[in-house]
Amino acid sequence: MKGCYILLTHLDNGAAIDIGRLGTLRFERGYYAYVGSAMNGLEQRISRHLRTEKRMWWHIDYLLQRTRITGVYTKESEDREECLISERLSRKYEAIAHFGSSDCRCKGHLFRIREADELIAELKMCGFEKYG
Repeated sequence: MKGCYILLTHLDNGAAIDIGRLGTLRFERGYYAYVGSAMNGLEQRISRHLRTEKRMWWHIDYLLQRTRITGVYTKESEDREECLISERLSRKYEAIAHFGSSDCRCKGHLFRIREADELIAELKMCGFEKYG
């Protein structure tokens, strides 16, 4: 299956977290939504994110060491839509600058979310379904 996904995570306490080449970033307590795509195996990509033992490769790998995933949402698509989704979310939520967007022109692909329920309702309107 091809498409994009959103990992909804929660950080229990504010922390300064090393995010690989981005350096150390300060994260407030709360929810964060990460937008990604997998055009060669959506299930495999999500499975990788859910594992605790893995090589640190993407920015999200570093954040996932300190947060817990509270939801995974997917949208099947033949087209890469992560930047479109990120653009839409950036109109409403605070983007973490450069996080997950080193290969595009987006401000970021990680967003600080005030209310998880509000985001989930918005994702359903955009055609996302809860994974698993």
